[in-house]
Amino acid sequence: MASFSERYKKRHGMGGMVLGVVVLVVIIVAALAGYFAASSTITASTSTTTSIITTTLPPVTVTVTNTAVSTSVSTTVSTQTTFATPTLPPKGSSSLPTLASPISEAGSSLVFPLFQLWAANFTTMYPNIQVNTAAGGSGAGQTGVEAGTITIGGSDPFLTNAQQAAYPNILDIPVAISAQQVNYNVPGLSHPLNFTGNILGGIYNGTITYWDAAAIKAVNAGDASQLPHQLIVPLHRSDSSGDTNLFTTYLSDTSPSWAKNFGAGNTISWANVPGAAAESGNSGMLTGCQQTQYSIAYIGISYEIGSSGAVALGLGTAMLQNLAGKFIAETQANIQASVNAQYINTPPSERYSLIYGPGATSYPIVNYEYALVNMHQGNANLALDLRTLLDWATLPNYGNSPFFLNQVGFVPLPSSIAQLTWAQIAEITV
Repeated sequence: MASFSERYKKRHGMGGMVLGVVVLVVIIVAALAGYFAASSTITASTSTTTSIITTTLPPVTVTVTNTAVSTSVSTTVSTQTTFATPTLPPKGSSSLPTLASPISEAGSSLVFPLFQLWAANFTTMYPNIQVNTAAGGSGAGQTGVEAGTITIGGSDPFLTNAQQAAYPNILDIPVAISAQQVNYNVPGLSHPLNFTGNILGGIYNGTITYWDAAAIKAVNAGDASQLPHQLIVPLHRSDSSGDTNLFTTYLSDTSPSWAKNFGAGNTISWANVPGAAAESGNSGMLTGCQQTQYSIAYIGISYEIGSSGAVALGLGTAMLQNLAGKFIAETQANIQASVNAQYINTPPSERYSLIYGPGATSYPIVNYEYALVNMHQGNANLALDLRTLLDWATLPNYGNSPFFLNQVGFVPLPSSIAQLTWAQIAEITV
């Protein structure tokens, strides 16, 4: 299993390492409280709708040393403590300016069903605002907002460090929290199957080829006799997919061999496994898994529930091994446990991976769903309408309410993360 520092760098890059340094700085601050108390400053910025209070501590140089990395980082610790809850314009057509073109959202097929729900209900509240939504994969959402062809890029992962450097005006704004399930089509099993990241990596790299392989039997003792001697058919995404990114990040975090030979990303070079098939979108993965006996697939949680979801179609749902070594089901309680164990580490940029986090009952493939938005819009009316839409979507009594999130299996943003999100939304101007 990869060391903590190795996994940290993979998931967060140097930004994540800086976050680790911040934790050490906080410890130093506690020890030198008298000095910092004298040096700290508090600044406030207030407008008619927002209020930000920021505490800034002096720059501190610390050295982080372990078996994987030795580096010195100088950083200024800045902690946002409050951001006022946004106030929406009154309901009605006269409250927001009418735009010449609709607000367009496209990208992640995982968040697509939620944006569909949001768009229909937002336009009920503001009938003169049109919001168009589409899927296409997180890669399409990222390239669309980078090229300026869409207003909102729906994406499961945040932009990479290289993308963020190339497009510094794009904000990575979490709007909700989702998860990913591993499903399979194996008739006759009595219980959900257990999988480790190493076993899934072996299936997808072609070293584990049969359902009754010794490695699968070893973690499924109660169902070992029911596992058939049938070839496993691994399904993967054909499009540039955030779900592929999430799945391969989990494999990379849990399997050193996978990390070395395949890595993680929206697209990767898949191994040439007999019978393997590529499917487009989460809907394609769901249909492919349903129609192909002895197949296995990674599918976003928004395609798990409902009358046409994976559960209703009779597909098996895996129990995945988490960082604590426990096999965990994808339930809202276990997704929430993963969030609760680590959301405090999210930086103000909100570019943070929740995959393979700590906690005995934490489900291991959990992630922020991002709205990628350029902070500079073409005109003030569009900027206002866009801010209102995103504020509405992330308010706990509107778009982040159980009414919407329960329909797709998502969980809401924690209060402090919602404040970070609203602070980013407030940056959207002309």
